[in-house]
Amino acid sequence: MAGAIAATASRVRLTVPTLFRFVAFLALLGGLVFGGMVALVAFVKPEPREMIEVVPPARLQPK
Repeated sequence: MAGAIAATASRVRLTVPTLFRFVAFLALLGGLVFGGMVALVAFVKPEPREMIEVVPPARLQPK
């Protein structure tokens, strides 16, 4: 009897529900994005530099 139950159980395929797979995929994707953001903060140093923008004199005068 135990052999018949084991043979039947081996033929039954256990599937993961679709919603659980979707949530697990979103969690994995979110973890990768969060890890990428942490890596950017830790390893990339911004280079400060001077910014110059020419403003035409016509824009400085009130209408």
